[in-house]
Amino acid sequence: MNTKEVIHELRTRNGLSQDELAEKIFVTRQAVSRWENGETVPNTDTLKLLSGLFGVSINTLLGSPRHLVCQCCGMPLEDEMISRNKDGSFNEDYCKWCYADGTYTYSNMDDLIDVCIPHMAGEGFTEEQARKYMKDMLPKLDYWKRHDELSDGGKFEALKKQLIGEINDLHIEGMPELEKLNALVGNYVNLAYPLPSGVSVRFLDDQTTYLGNQLESENDSGKCFGIIANVDFIMISMYGTDGADPELVLYKKR
Repeated sequence: MNTKEVIHELRTRNGLSQDELAEKIFVTRQAVSRWENGETVPNTDTLKLLSGLFGVSINTLLGSPRHLVCQCCGMPLEDEMISRNKDGSFNEDYCKWCYADGTYTYSNMDDLIDVCIPHMAGEGFTEEQARKYMKDMLPKLDYWKRHDELSDGGKFEALKKQLIGEINDLHIEGMPELEKLNALVGNYVNLAYPLPSGVSVRFLDDQTTYLGNQLESENDSGKCFGIIANVDFIMISMYGTDGADPELVLYKKR
């Protein structure tokens, strides 16, 4: 679709008249009409407003003229995978796993490769092939070319190290020592935990990127510990295959 078709579809899908859309983004109804007739396209500032209003990238609003690829891990990007800046706007250069709320989550290329290899194995790569592919591809991406410029001086790595220490100091029975924390998007790990009242509760935000890992239980075969953390809290759960029968073990504010 081109821009006029995208705007028309998003407007009608959200039940807005041209007047109502115009009011929300501070333009005239005539401007909206011209966009939908293909006479003009929104300027950059208006595209940002439309992006925020409809929850789609500017690339989508323009009819997807660019093939978006995460400039840290190389993943092809669809709107639901695109990261966001601190102000909530889309950052179309990165996926949610590599950039979260203004923070780059990987400073070590080997750590990123280790996280990607299991996923690539499911796509027909051997571990050796996946590692070679990533080693060849990652240095060509903008993030790794500009790593020294974009680096936060080790602050995020220091946070991860501190969190790992705090989690291991909890001495959860049956949980192996935690060595790494990786970026995890909320909707992939937001399990519903049953409370004594019979109500099930989810504690995470589907759109937020957290730090976490999964560790096999030393005491209970077939069970895993799920670790989720950020600057505000530490959460540890236990569950079976594919997140079955989740149980909240610990939730601790930092």
